[in-house]
Amino acid sequence: MQPANAPRIRTLVVDDHTLFRRGLIALLSRDAGIEIVGDAADAGQAQRKAGELQPDLILLDNHLPGVNGVDALPALREAAPRCRILMLTVSEDEADLSAALRAGAAGYLLKTIEGDALCDAIRRAMAGDSVVASEMTSKLVAAYRASASPSAGQPASAPAATNPLESLSPRERDILRGIARGESNKEIARQHGIAETTVKIHVQHILRKLGVSSRVHAAVMATEAGLT
Repeated sequence: MQPANAPRIRTLVVDDHTLFRRGLIALLSRDAGIEIVGDAADAGQAQRKAGELQPDLILLDNHLPGVNGVDALPALREAAPRCRILMLTVSEDEADLSAALRAGAAGYLLKTIEGDALCDAIRRAMAGDSVVASEMTSKLVAAYRASASPSAGQPASAPAATNPLESLSPRERDILRGIARGESNKEIARQHGIAETTVKIHVQHILRKLGVSSRVHAAVMATEAGLT
């Protein structure tokens, strides 16, 4: 739960279906920690409003008229550089998921998500977490494997001499398991009886040791290695 004195998360909702967009706005407006500052029905409107409003977060549908949400990500990030962007879509396509994360989306959620879980995902994204729908985890792993595999017709490079996961301490491995399960820093801290700030420090060490820049990439490595 967001602290009472925390600033509200200024949110822009982008979806071309008017009824869904209005319903989503009504749902999010019930949360005291979220302020809806605007809405848009297509990528062009979204870019203009992002530039004018400079929201903290954009909820972005993928299937928009003209330009898909995934394709609009670079322009939206340029219009509002400090904004976090969460995809909220019906698309369970592996290519859409991979493209969104590569383009800088802070997360990828499905429209089947419950309202409370969506509000929590928004807060987690603002806290720096990468949030991906649990239904998409296996597809995320598949996308990572595809991008990591050698090109057809070319020899595979020699395997690394050391598995970076082996460099993690037992505590770091426990925390990585939590990351792979989609748990927030607060949930991991509660589970292990340590401070949330301690978890944040461990996460920084984990990312550095694994040579990755995001929790999503670390979660993929853990899942692929069967660490969960």
